[in-house]
Amino acid sequence: MAEVQLLSDEPAQRGVLRAAWPHLRPHRRRVASALVFSLAESAALVAIAPVIATAVQALVDGDRDRFLAAVAALMGVVVAQAVLARVGAVLLARAGEHVVRDLREQVVERLAGAPLRFLEAHRGGSLLQRATGEVAELAQFVRDSLPALIGVLSTLGFTAVVMAGYSVPLTLVVVAVFLPPAVLITRSFAKHAGPAFAAQAGAEATMAGTFAETLDIKDALRSTGGLPAWMTRFERDNVAALDAQRRAVHAENRIVGITFVEGFTMAVLLVLGAWLVADGRLDVGGIVVFVLAGRNLFEGFGELSQLAGDAQTARTGLARLLDLLDRTSADGGTGTLPERGELTATGVTYAYENGADVLHRVTVTFAPGDHAGLVGESGSGKTTLSKLLSGLYTPDAGTVTYGGVDLRDIPTAELRRRVVLVPQDVHVVAGSVLDNLALAPGSPGGTEIEAAVAALGIGDFVAALPGGLSTPAGDLSAGERQILGLIRAVLVDPAVLILDEATADVDPDTGRRLETAVAALRRGRTLIVIAHRRTTIELLPRLVTLRAGRLA
Repeated sequence: MAEVQLLSDEPAQRGVLRAAWPHLRPHRRRVASALVFSLAESAALVAIAPVIATAVQALVDGDRDRFLAAVAALMGVVVAQAVLARVGAVLLARAGEHVVRDLREQVVERLAGAPLRFLEAHRGGSLLQRATGEVAELAQFVRDSLPALIGVLSTLGFTAVVMAGYSVPLTLVVVAVFLPPAVLITRSFAKHAGPAFAAQAGAEATMAGTFAETLDIKDALRSTGGLPAWMTRFERDNVAALDAQRRAVHAENRIVGITFVEGFTMAVLLVLGAWLVADGRLDVGGIVVFVLAGRNLFEGFGELSQLAGDAQTARTGLARLLDLLDRTSADGGTGTLPERGELTATGVTYAYENGADVLHRVTVTFAPGDHAGLVGESGSGKTTLSKLLSGLYTPDAGTVTYGGVDLRDIPTAELRRRVVLVPQDVHVVAGSVLDNLALAPGSPGGTEIEAAVAALGIGDFVAALPGGLSTPAGDLSAGERQILGLIRAVLVDPAVLILDEATADVDPDTGRRLETAVAALRRGRTLIVIAHRRTTIELLPRLVTLRAGRLA
């Protein structure tokens, strides 16, 4: 069995920002301009303390003109700081939202194009959590917390510069008293927060997967009375998620200890400042600067401690998103194809995740324009072979080629234009029949769709729908959805069309329409039909029979 690239529940977070740089690079100008405004806002905020100190010292010295100038400067700095804060926050939020939007689109695109084996190896709820919940959390962090985080960090840097400009000895005392314990507390938080927040994200994804499965099997739970046993499983996952959240909260609370360090440092600052003023080595304005700047410093670390949890949550979510993007790498195929080519499976073998072999060294060729049926008992491997022939599965051994090119070397979009599989259960999205048909490549309009319906000879199908093409797709029967799948196929106009049980379990009228459409689809293309219906099989000149995963 071929190896499946499984997602990590707790992907490594070291170097996550470096790994995210390729996603930031297209938006670097937006980010740079936002950072310039944020830094300017922080500089204006820190400048308030020296301006106030100048006003206070002017009062002490009895210098009226200098006092009035300082007051006017203070008003200007406050207004500038408010304007810069507003503009910087808006620009930074917009830049971040562009990055998050691109990430979200990449995640959806990668999941839509991911190999079926990858999707089948993961719980749908877990993938949904990464593609929606964690992207939403990242978007909220970018919008609400990231501007504040950048502002705090730049304010701390500018504050340290201002303090050192007034008194290097007093600055060194503040650094010596405050910084070591603050760093130790921060490092302790970082050490415990990474694993705790990663475990929390993994537990929440598991619970989301269990909840999603509850909706999938609701009928079985009701009809068999299995709800109590299922609730036991859900309760276990729920308790695990709550326990992970509790560990994350404990890790986050470690940073609160900085508050006690702040109080002690301020007391030391006031005592030493008063002594320096009494000794004539520092004026009153200088002590005012240190008191105000110290408050900026401590409030900055306090706010930083509050933002640390948000930052760690965002870092964890970003690591999980990047892990998803890495495991579902973009299509790298470069093979070129003829418009019409031979579709060949050579010695293909395939096994599912449980290790049970489904196909054993199957070799079969479909020449251009060939019309053939795949027949065999249920479980003989017909549907699996159809997915291998269409490139939805990759064989564990052997190759599948089109026009002599391995399907793995063909760009996905090009392969989907050449080979189309209409599955037995055609899924529809919310919206009308027209909305669903418009999802075909090129976004066809009403004229193209009407031409496709006419080409299939099933104009009475659309006419019979209650609302025509405006009929809600969710109201269609299984057979009518099959017809919808055939119309999509005509809109793509593939060289090879594979139909999986297209006419099985449908009413006679729908079955007649499907057979009419299948007969029309034969012209000018290779047609491979998995069928049990005798009238459908009789339309096909060649049969390929599978028995227990082997050609019979």
